[in-house]
Formats: sequence, C-alpha cells, structure tokens
Amino acid sequence: MKVQPLELPVATSDGIFLAHYSETGLARLNFPNAGGPAGAQSSRRAVASKQIPLSVLRWHRTTTEALKSMLAGRPPKALPPLDWTGTTGFQQSVWRQLLKLGPGQTKSYGEMARAIGRPKAVRAVGGACGANPIPGLVPCHRVLAAGQKIGGFAGGLDWKRTLLAREGITF
Repeated sequence: MKVQPLELPVATSDGIFLAHYSETGLARLNFPNAGGPAGAQSSRRAVASKQIPLSVLRWHRTTTEALKSMLAGRPPKALPPLDWTGTTGFQQSVWRQLLKLGPGQTKSYGEMARAIGRPKAVRAVGGACGANPIPGLVPCHRVLAAGQKIGGFAGGLDWKRTLLAREGITF
C-alpha cells in the first residue's frame, strides 16, 4: 500500500510540532512558529478524514516519544525511519555524523567536516546543517561556529539556545 504524504501534529508542552511522513518514513519536522499552530490544526482536520496507515501511526508514536525526549534534553530511545529522499550524499553523511552527537555534546563545523573526512568542507557542512529537514531529532543544534559561537538553526536561534540549555550546554 502506497502511503500518501501526511502531516501529523505532535503536541508538546513547548507547542505543536508538525511531522511530515512519506511512504518511507519521517521526511520533515517543523518546529512551532515555523509552521504555526494554525497549520497543525488544519492538518489535524485533514488527517481525520483520511485513513492513516499502521506504519505511519507507528512512526508517529516513535517520533512523538523521540521529540519529547529531545525536548527534555535526553537522547531518544529510538527514531522512526528517516526519509532523506532528494538530498545529496554529502548532506546525508553530515546528518549521519550528527546522529552520533549525544545530548550535551557539541562540535564545530570544522570538527564535523573533519569527522566526515572532508576537512576543507566547513562551509558545506554549515549548508548541510541548514538544510536538515528533521532538526532536533537529527541534532544540528549541537553544531557550533568557531569559538563556541551559536551559529544558525533551522528552528530559529531561540530554539537552539533552549535545546542546548536543556542539555546542560552554557555559553
């Protein structure tokens, strides 16, 4: 059975996130204010009229648990399958490396470039972090600019500061 792309809201004490699923897994995660609660409400109504495949329901349960763990500064016990279709091999190598960073651990863009065996690709690593469709669960917030400066984050700098603080990282 082919799964049509679905958007499902994830309600947390920090707001409503919006998880986007493809036929192969979690394809995108929007933070609150990036898609907005209104978008999540309309998405919830649209989903209610569709039959949600069992695989997506399982992935969504895993996504919800992982997201709540991440928001509490803890490592998720599991992640749903991640759909990185349409992305480059370079981006995927950066994102796989990000998954190795646990809560409270940070690396600079330069350290990430060296970790993937591309020491001169510092700016490209920054671009890959910025293009991460699943921020938070693929923890690009743990990558800092040179000199332990905050850098950017797809969910916004306030979210990056919040997530890092919850993991015990101070500046």
